[in-house]
Amino acid sequence: MATIKTLAEFIAERQHEFTYATGELSQLLTSFRLAGKMVNREVNKAGLAEDIIGAAGQENVQGEQQQKLDVYANDLFIRLLRSQGMVCAVASEENDDIVHFDNGGKYVVTMDPLDGSSNIDVNVSIGTIFSIYRRVSTGDKATMEDFMQPGTAQVAAGYIIYGSSTMLVYTTGHGVNGFTLDPSIGTFCLSHPNMTTPADGKIYSVNEGNYYDFSEGVRSYIDDCKKQKMSARYIGSLVADFHRNLMKGGIYM
Repeated sequence: MATIKTLAEFIAERQHEFTYATGELSQLLTSFRLAGKMVNREVNKAGLAEDIIGAAGQENVQGEQQQKLDVYANDLFIRLLRSQGMVCAVASEENDDIVHFDNGGKYVVTMDPLDGSSNIDVNVSIGTIFSIYRRVSTGDKATMEDFMQPGTAQVAAGYIIYGSSTMLVYTTGHGVNGFTLDPSIGTFCLSHPNMTTPADGKIYSVNEGNYYDFSEGVRSYIDDCKKQKMSARYIGSLVADFHRNLMKGGIYM
């Protein structure tokens, strides 16, 4: 019988790979692990509970209609990250401005708490996207400098996909690993170790409704994909499209 390794056990084993090996990464990811399970619970009953489905009546910074689950997920992640005490500020798609915490936290988090939420009512997979950076600015509050760091400066990054099963996929720069939520024990378990995307992927994902708004170079690339008889797969939920292409091989545009 295969040994089951939980997310908590995996993080503990890999702690030495974390530049600041003081247990901080484990605590930070605990917020996403816990919030992911709570959001999963609400997503699973979205078709039954009227109070968590539908528009919230306001727009986010992208000009998109916020859904009630957007607001729920955003408030939940912010509350849990604040309680950990290691994050000093959060930049969320659901907030117009940086959310500052009154603490001496060493990290900042960027996130989309519920990407693809417009698909909730048609039962399409949605997800959470997050990135963690170490604060580099000085002063009382975090600044845009902390959030606008290059990807190579990330402490960790990942996503949670709420689909036929719920998975948390993350990296700290030492490989990508996926953990599937086992509802029978309420724990994320390692299911996809050392994930890599196939080099010969034959999928391209793009909203071709915007074809004539793209640059000539992008249009030419899309035309070439068609000539090569690549498969067009576009769900309209970034996490779902990206996850499929990571697993099957392909490109998201």
